[in-house]
Amino acid sequence: MANNASQWFLYIIRTAKQSLYTGITTDITRRFEQHKNGKGSKYLKAHQDFSIVYQISVGDKSTALKIEYRIKQLSKQKKEWLILQQPNFEQLLQSLSL
Repeated sequence: MANNASQWFLYIIRTAKQSLYTGITTDITRRFEQHKNGKGSKYLKAHQDFSIVYQISVGDKSTALKIEYRIKQLSKQKKEWLILQQPNFEQLLQSLSL
């Protein structure tokens, strides 16, 4: 079980239908396997084929939650820009005005 001192990661998944899903976790490999097995996300249960297109270490849980919220508010076009640019942590914070 993760505690608040754990390292958190943000990830974006692209489905075969080109939709994007954003999430946070302390273990991307474990979380991706959960998604593939239909656990955790109702949204991804409906999608069979998907892949991680962006992942980044974002520090603590509080920071991860803030970044996840901001990305979920972005338009698809702006999320696509993030995926294309693959910003590092500082660039990501700047692009989200955090």
